[in-house]
Amino acid sequence: MERAEENGGGGGVLRQPPAVWATAGASVVAFMGIGLVDPILPSIAQGLHATAGQVSLLFTSYFLITAVAMLVTGFVSSRVGGRRTLLGGLALVVVFAALAGTSDTVAQLVGYRAGWGLGNALFVSTSLAVIVGAAAGGSATAILLYESALGLGMACGPLLGAVLGDASWRYPFFGTAALMAIGFLCIAVFLREQPKPARRTSLLDPIRALGHGGLASAAAAAFFYNYAFFTVLAFTPFVLNMTPYKSGAVFFAWGVLLAVFSVLVAPRLQRRLGSLTVLGGSLVLLAADVVVLGYGDHTTAIVCTVLSGAFIGVNNTVFTELALGVSDAPRPVASAGYNFVRWFAAAAAPYFAPKIEEWSDVHMPFVVAGVAAAIGAVIVRVRRAALTREAGELAPRHATEDGVGVFAG
Repeated sequence: MERAEENGGGGGVLRQPPAVWATAGASVVAFMGIGLVDPILPSIAQGLHATAGQVSLLFTSYFLITAVAMLVTGFVSSRVGGRRTLLGGLALVVVFAALAGTSDTVAQLVGYRAGWGLGNALFVSTSLAVIVGAAAGGSATAILLYESALGLGMACGPLLGAVLGDASWRYPFFGTAALMAIGFLCIAVFLREQPKPARRTSLLDPIRALGHGGLASAAAAAFFYNYAFFTVLAFTPFVLNMTPYKSGAVFFAWGVLLAVFSVLVAPRLQRRLGSLTVLGGSLVLLAADVVVLGYGDHTTAIVCTVLSGAFIGVNNTVFTELALGVSDAPRPVASAGYNFVRWFAAAAAPYFAPKIEEWSDVHMPFVVAGVAAAIGAVIVRVRRAALTREAGELAPRHATEDGVGVFAG
């Protein structure tokens, strides 16, 4: 499907009001928090005398809470407004990120990451809606800003984690808390409250939205894709077994490719080949990449890790646009249902990958991830007619109709 059309306005991408830059800047930090722990996972394991499986629960608790919170975010924002929802989410991130830095046991750290995940869910699920409402230049400009913030955050998160984590694994958590506190202040000063939706969202609306065949298919494909994505993100650092600086450099390069392919390459491929063709092909390439990553030598593993960022960037963009446009439900509701499904895979992969290694060998977690990505491609292929028909019916809709963030990470 095509990218959202502009809804008017003459502002360029860089000519935005302070409220947009404040929200986009805080979004960068929010996305940094996802990959922040990547370079320091081995250091955390060593510092807290924990196993790889225990430390991987940092991702599991974070995304499990994020998945469940997707049923709550629309309920909250439709009642208290976008500005208060953003500020509440940021406040939770500040508190729990700071507490994470004080952890004495891995159980404490996992628990604090769960609270962090709740705050991040409230913020991320609302941030694009706020950017769309405040941006000059229309919805296409707003989506571009949001995707740029996503890519920049995913690229810089591992780098920040490496720089601060080289001194102590605790410092990246304190650094994130400080940056999010700055974001809180900027949004409090520059962002005015936006109009509340005409209709309040119930807790069951996102579940009902999944009754739509196109949205259910997109969510199912994204579930298997996210399993592969987060196997790379959460398990690969233990396989690479590098210093925080070296691991941070690898995942910084990974994040740069993710950003470039998400913002610049994916839209061109979509215009030339069509979204579903691009998505299916990218999922197959990701499947092959992670299998080679698992069986290659150390250098091959590094190259495949970085290269996976390109496929993940393409998938993120296409899945985001598909979820925004394929359903006839209000976008916040459709997004919540979609994210509710796919974030469970992000919670499952960090838990099961180390378990699969214990049951078999270090190669098998990547084989399972490759199979998962391939299943995602099969779903896209099998459901192609329904996705194409339903996406085509809704293509003219603008992303400004109840716009909402659907980070497809």
